[in-house]
Amino acid sequence: QVQLVESGGGLVQAGDSLRLSCAASVRTFSSYTTGWFRQAPGKEREFVAAITRSAGSTNYADSVKGRFTISRDNAKNTVYLQMNSLKPEDTAVYYCAARYVYRTRTDYSSDYDYWGQGTQVTVSS
Repeated sequence: QVQLVESGGGLVQAGDSLRLSCAASVRTFSSYTTGWFRQAPGKEREFVAAITRSAGSTNYADSVKGRFTISRDNAKNTVYLQMNSLKPEDTAVYYCAARYVYRTRTDYSSDYDYWGQGTQVTVSS
């Protein structure tokens, strides 16, 4: 069983930056594809970004391309989401998710097996 713990959320102003962290309980976290999803009040959970295992190829939602960067530090079993130029519409609970099984797509939440508890990001205008 993989446990994921997110941190780094908070209240910021539009244009500010935040870095979210997702720490995993397994030393083989480099073998897991990891994604970030978010859910705003009254909305469905949506894909934000993902990074594949080891090779580290990335995928981003159009709404965050050029502003967010996902990366991983395999030595620390941690995946990061650097969020720059934040907008009020980025306000949501952000969830880290991971899976071990290879699949072509990385943006389907149903394909992920392990989820963190979420961290709140609030961007004021």
